[in-house]
Amino acid sequence: MALHEKDKIMAKMDEDIYTSTDLRISAPKNKIPEKESRTEDVYSIIHDELMIDGNSRLNLATFCSTWLDEGIHKLMDECLDKNMIDKDEYPQTAAIEERCVHMMADLWNSPKSKNTIGCSTTGSSEAAMCGGLAMKWRWREKMKAAGKDTSKPNLVTGPVQVCWEKFARYFDVELRQIPMEHGRLLMNAEEVLKRCDENTIGVVPTLGVTFTCQYEDVKSINDALDELQKSTGLDIPIHVDGASGGFVAPFLHPDLVWDFRLPRVKSINASGHKFGLSPLGVGWVIWREKSDLPEGLVFNVNYLGGNMPTFALNFSRPGGQIIAQYYNFLRLGKEGYRRIQQACADHAKYIAGKIQKLKVFDIIYDGQGALPGACWTLKKDANVGFTLYDLSDRMRSRGWQIASYSMPENRQDMVVQRVLIRHGFSRDLADLLIADFERALEWFEKHPVNNSNSMEDAKVFNHN
Repeated sequence: MALHEKDKIMAKMDEDIYTSTDLRISAPKNKIPEKESRTEDVYSIIHDELMIDGNSRLNLATFCSTWLDEGIHKLMDECLDKNMIDKDEYPQTAAIEERCVHMMADLWNSPKSKNTIGCSTTGSSEAAMCGGLAMKWRWREKMKAAGKDTSKPNLVTGPVQVCWEKFARYFDVELRQIPMEHGRLLMNAEEVLKRCDENTIGVVPTLGVTFTCQYEDVKSINDALDELQKSTGLDIPIHVDGASGGFVAPFLHPDLVWDFRLPRVKSINASGHKFGLSPLGVGWVIWREKSDLPEGLVFNVNYLGGNMPTFALNFSRPGGQIIAQYYNFLRLGKEGYRRIQQACADHAKYIAGKIQKLKVFDIIYDGQGALPGACWTLKKDANVGFTLYDLSDRMRSRGWQIASYSMPENRQDMVVQRVLIRHGFSRDLADLLIADFERALEWFEKHPVNNSNSMEDAKVFNHN
């Protein structure tokens, strides 16, 4: 190497990263650059840009995990190059996925947990669609056997997350969604029965409704469908959307009967990356028994000389999240999950109590009996100079991301604010949150956004 070339390289190595050529010009935004750049330069550009994002630990609007222990970080790094769909190449990842399926089947009281079937997915939305497809196929097989029309399937749900609206649209199923009403924010058995007929492929109660964090009463719906079968012969299955509650109820509410203890519950979906405490990108769907998943939806993959039936909508997916789920099961055990979820529920109850003492809010859910979270609305007679949307915006100036939203059909006049408490949240953070709420209320008292009733402002906001 020529001496002058060596000097040039050494000079570049010694220069401060923020005086390098790459960082003294704007990075390309719409075209791939012609020339390559130094690793450390590009890392700094992207790392610095991402500082503009919110702090995920202060995001109390999301249900998803935002704190992961060091063991998970290490395993995720080691699994970056593993494609879980390639079961011949990564047979142990496939074996671990199968172990997780049986562990969850046992957790949810499947009568044949060692022999039932399930699969991992990219999240609970995909898992829900898998459960929905299985219901549609079972219904179609039954109708064909009876010589009946199969062109008008319907699905009965309460106020659900958008994944079920997607399922209905994508797979040509009528969604009979039970709207909220004054005095009733959840699905109940009476409303379910009004919407069931021979074309109903299933009923989907939610264990942890997105809007209020509460559980819908799976057992009462199950019992009502039992009575419906006795009087009409209609045998309608249940799929439980346990996206969040599936990893909460077994630990905090073990006496609540919602799972495979009810024979009518044929499948359950859950998010590993929510209260399952795993990294983003893993959901699960489990069937009560193998016979509850139609054979036509199953694809058989050979590995290790055996046969592993699988069913999912996606193909290539990373294996790290599955490994992390198994890590959590082994490291935490039921004791650890119970301790973590209880701590989160305690923080939620504490926050709800403090919010109530601010005297301008009505608590809808106080963090007890369902998900670790809390939600509230402004009192009807609250004469304040802000809406809940304004309050969320003000809290964001301190880094907090708090959801404010209108309720679904028939209760769109009601605006709710909600916080989700997840692993990684402390009592000290709860105190900081309440102090910032108090500070925000004092600020609005001195700087009102408007002088009219906040609920009326919310209606205008929604209309616009």
